[in-house]
Amino acid sequence: MDPAPQSHPILSYVLSRLPTLSKPRPAAGGDFDIEQPPVHTPSPRSPSVGEFELVERMPGLRHASVLHAMTRAVADVAAARSALQELGPRPDHELVDSSRALIAAAAAGDVVAPRVTEEDLEACRTVVRLEETHDNYEVLLQEAEGRLEKVYRSAMEGRDLEEAEGKDESAPGAEGVAVQEEVVAVLKQAEEGKPVESVLLVDRQLRYLPEAFGRILGLRVLDVSHNQLQVIPDAIGGLEHLEELRLASNALVSLPDTVGFLSNLKILNVSTNKLRTLPDSISKCRSLVELDASYNGLTYLPTNIGYELINLRKLWVHMNKLRSFPSSICEMQSLYLLDAHFNELCGLPSAIGKLSSLEILNLSSNFSDMKELPFSFGDLLNLREVDLSNNQIHALPDSFGRLDKLEKLNLEQNPLSMPSAEVVKEGVEAVKEYMSKRWLDALLEEEQRSMAEAAAAESLQASTPKAWLARSVSWVSDVGGSFVGYVSGGQTKSEKDSILDQQF
Repeated sequence: MDPAPQSHPILSYVLSRLPTLSKPRPAAGGDFDIEQPPVHTPSPRSPSVGEFELVERMPGLRHASVLHAMTRAVADVAAARSALQELGPRPDHELVDSSRALIAAAAAGDVVAPRVTEEDLEACRTVVRLEETHDNYEVLLQEAEGRLEKVYRSAMEGRDLEEAEGKDESAPGAEGVAVQEEVVAVLKQAEEGKPVESVLLVDRQLRYLPEAFGRILGLRVLDVSHNQLQVIPDAIGGLEHLEELRLASNALVSLPDTVGFLSNLKILNVSTNKLRTLPDSISKCRSLVELDASYNGLTYLPTNIGYELINLRKLWVHMNKLRSFPSSICEMQSLYLLDAHFNELCGLPSAIGKLSSLEILNLSSNFSDMKELPFSFGDLLNLREVDLSNNQIHALPDSFGRLDKLEKLNLEQNPLSMPSAEVVKEGVEAVKEYMSKRWLDALLEEEQRSMAEAAAAESLQASTPKAWLARSVSWVSDVGGSFVGYVSGGQTKSEKDSILDQQF
């Protein structure tokens, strides 16, 4: 329930400085009050590597006044975290889906299950409410991270922290006016016919991107990362020469369908937003080489994304909620890097081995959902780096022994029985040797099985009635021929004549 340091570094740091939230135990005879949880003394712990890096980047976090102001700014997150600690972990997605389906069927009057009682329906509603509570909590975390960045920026600029926390930022200040003037200057330059190939408006607190940007016909690079954009105008599809579009670290909940008109787009970065889906039209961006959609809320990828993005080299979709890959992803013949760690993947498509160019694969931290790898995994002959850590994989497929080019392999935090923990500890070369031997043994066993089946088939064919009849006819022919030969050829004609002559 705590925010992940990767997606919410500042918030994670601040909350780690608050009292610990181990599950409270009510005193005997008393009830636990969720609105007023008891205070627990934090236990001392060593800072992590990520925290050291954060403090190096933001040294103001060492000041008690700054940390105190940040703590006040995320009081709602602390309260929500306490409440969720009592409510329990997020329910399983399949349970949520089935609960919603049952509630919808009951509302429509369908007879789904005769034995479903009102108590069962209420339990389903509880599951759905818990899921929605966790969804709201994630939104709260994202907003809190933004608030902390503003508080820190205000502190470093020497502004009063109390004033910074309560300041209404909807009205543009001097900085906002300057940004607007910069945008107007860019558009005016384009209207005057002057060449504008690159627009860089990074970290300008932009909340709105004018439609007129879609009329800058010669634009090749547009970078509006680290702003507060919630919508990208449909006119973006008019940038037919655009090659790079960077929209990272905004507040986007969707992308326009017109993004599919960007036929020359090579790099698209929409990481760290609030996207739940990618438009199906993104498959039309056939020139795309790099796609970064990490740190969002994606639950699936467009069905046909792999059939048309044949030039895609790098795909980052980590830190999402993906449950599976579409089978079309196996058609990305140019894919060199695939990073899908921290998702909810239950497995890989059976034809994953068709990704013949894949060299770097990260499937770590899919936890209890990732339990096995398909047999075709061994067809990824160009793999050099593989991270399968923090999953529930019990055995590697025998075909894993074919990965001769493998240089880096991480299998930590898996309940592996094959290969054994002892083999894994010896490193990637030991694992390759072990799996290679298993692969050769499997091939030998398959060959022996084929030979045995061939021999059995031949034996079976020999024992059929037709074969028996043929052998019988052949035997009768041989015996008959011998008997006739004996009768006709056993005595010579001269001998017969002499016997007859004696009798006469």
